Amino acid sequence: MATVDLNSDLGESFGAWTMGDDAAMYPLITSANLACGFHAGDPATMLASCRAAAAHGVAITAHPAYRDLAGFGRRDMEVPAEQLHADVLYQVSALAGIAAHAGAAVRSLKPHGALYNRIAVDLEVAEVVADVARGLGLPVLGLPGSAIEAACRTAGVRFITEAFVDRGYLADGTLAPRGLAGSLLTDPDEVARRAVRMVVDGVVEAIDGTELSVQPASLCVHGDTPGAVAIARAVRAALDAASVEVVAAV
Repeated sequence: MATVDLNSDLGESFGAWTMGDDAAMYPLITSANLACGFHAGDPATMLASCRAAAAHGVAITAHPAYRDLAGFGRRDMEVPAEQLHADVLYQVSALAGIAAHAGAAVRSLKPHGALYNRIAVDLEVAEVVADVARGLGLPVLGLPGSAIEAACRTAGVRFITEAFVDRGYLADGTLAPRGLAGSLLTDPDEVARRAVRMVVDGVVEAIDGTELSVQPASLCVHGDTPGAVAIARAVRAALDAASVEVVAAV
């Protein structure tokens, strides 16, 4: 039987500002990528999110980002390596402390937004993230064939291959920039079919029609995608119908 993890970016509310329907997502997923305060999330949200993950038996992944609340972590930034190392370490450590208080633990690391995209192609930045992960003893989620996969291999860090069910791909296997036609998929049935094809057939179609080979250990559905709950529900049902066992990767 094929197995796959189903993860979602959650805990992205901030103060009085609410992002997504986290409560409805937890029963559908096996891993939650929780914001650590730099692109979204605040201490109260982080604590509530860790408690919810623990209550639902959902694995916690730290989701650090560039220091970019105004841009939701989606603006690329030039940050000196030493500063970025400290920023990522600070975020993951803060979430780990809060998770421990909630009776849970951070079990993996997955950067958010622009930082995630950057480490897919920039080995120097990827090495910073891999070094933080090595020091904390955490595996890293990322795109297969990416700079972060190479950096993790060199650092002796476990790498978990990830695919995105609700995001478009370019022909080189990277994510299509948001705003580009086809970069975001919101039809639950289409996304569900795509998810099953990724896991069962090992294929995803890029926005130009190119068929890419994928072997995801984890599938991501974004918590802030329009209709995220309906998408996650459709994906989970389709995976179940295809006899794919949905379990946490860590």
